[in-house]
Amino acid sequence: MSENFSRTLTLTKTAVRSRRGVVAAQNQVAADVGADVLSKGGNAVDAAIATAYALGAVEPWMSGAGGGGYMVVHLAKERRTQVVDFGMIASRGLDPKTYPLAEGRAGDLFGWPAVVEDRNIKGYHAIAVPGQVAGMELAHKTFATWSWAKLLEPAVAIAERGINVDWYASLMIAGAAADLTQFASSRSIFMPSGFPPVLDWAGTEQRVRNPRLAATMKRLAAAGPRDFYEGEIARMLVADLKAGGSPIDAGDLAAYRARLAEPLAFDYGAARIHAAPGLTAGPTLSRTLGMLAGKISGAAPSPDSMVAFAEALIAAYQERLTTMGDRETPSCTTNFCVVDGAGNMVALTQTLLSLFGSRVVLPESGLLMNNGIMWFDPRPGVPNSMAPGKRPLSNMCPIIATKAGEPWFAVGASGGRRIMPAVAQIASFLVDHGMDLDRAFTQPRIDVPGGEPVSIDGKMPEPIRQALAARFKIRTVPRNVSPMYFACPSSVMREADGGFAGTAEFTQPWAAASGAD
Repeated sequence: MSENFSRTLTLTKTAVRSRRGVVAAQNQVAADVGADVLSKGGNAVDAAIATAYALGAVEPWMSGAGGGGYMVVHLAKERRTQVVDFGMIASRGLDPKTYPLAEGRAGDLFGWPAVVEDRNIKGYHAIAVPGQVAGMELAHKTFATWSWAKLLEPAVAIAERGINVDWYASLMIAGAAADLTQFASSRSIFMPSGFPPVLDWAGTEQRVRNPRLAATMKRLAAAGPRDFYEGEIARMLVADLKAGGSPIDAGDLAAYRARLAEPLAFDYGAARIHAAPGLTAGPTLSRTLGMLAGKISGAAPSPDSMVAFAEALIAAYQERLTTMGDRETPSCTTNFCVVDGAGNMVALTQTLLSLFGSRVVLPESGLLMNNGIMWFDPRPGVPNSMAPGKRPLSNMCPIIATKAGEPWFAVGASGGRRIMPAVAQIASFLVDHGMDLDRAFTQPRIDVPGGEPVSIDGKMPEPIRQALAARFKIRTVPRNVSPMYFACPSSVMREADGGFAGTAEFTQPWAAASGAD
């Protein structure tokens, strides 16, 4: 999209409202799956599990059973918030010597020093032990009401019929085509003709089909989640991983367990923010908002408040990069939020890390696998250095806010290091400026990925742009479909009348909210 075109084009998405609950996700099909669960009496976690697997089937290049993530859950009746940590882990057999440093910087637009053959970025050596299935297993046992098999039925159906190819699917596949061609199983699924699939002028239906993924999902639904780690699916995974040279073995899978944790909770204005703790962007979010407390007010952001935001984001990221070791650039992740009619909320972020993860589709299971090893700093002796059995630092930042103990809003985003700035600003728009979701999501934002230049939405009011330019080196960029200069957020909210609203990033063609009937 050209700069001139983006300045004249106005895009909007109106928040969806329902008193029975809403799902806001990066894909309309998956949001509809979750909303249908709510309509039929499932709770927010039931809807979240169904949505999570539907997302893995309808946009497998973003997330799926081969990845990991974090889920924040708020139970309205109990006034309790907990976090399900299902982050990826390095194999216990990982040898850092497998990843010798090379000259220059890494590929994949990454900030690390280069590794020989990009082994930490693509291929079998880039794969970490996946946690997504274990995370959904723990959430199901702890919070859900529907059966495991019933919650996976929609994902199985989607996987069986395949992904409908439109211009956006073509764009996603074309963007990774050079890497996908290096792996026969990946090439055969996403580019069976040798080229990315493209609709003809008549719009004749095309679908990306992965029958082995459909069979794996059907088995996962019938056999249960532990089959992924200790059963027939585990056997398939280990066989394929071993054949490709990965150190992940049966012991790694059998030992993996998701963790239930207390959230990182802190006050910000009238809100009590509950974020994922530990090796996430939650601590950096807390630091950012802590520096802004009491400095922002009014009906909309002012020049002074946006300067304060930029200063806080730069300071918080400098601290993060120094003490936590993270130097990521944007990743390809998916986030969604759910609220049910009782006010229970979920904010869930799941990822393969890069677009198409490791770019490896395992031949026997049909699963597209993560490249979680890329999260580690390949240099030894720093806080985020790779090591056997170690958890890497991630940028995921799902949050739930309460007010006077009652659920208020949930928000999260995809986009690597752009996630936390987006979550922080949207939270501020809702808390400090009293915006509704429609205003909060169309409000121009800045992005500060750790330092200058500060990226400014091209539709930012001129007084704010001038104030930022007087203080920082800036660049003015559009909110495009591609390339993405800003994160892709989604959110649900309890409104003043007791009803619920949900919305997702308006620039992303598949992102949408769906309300329960």
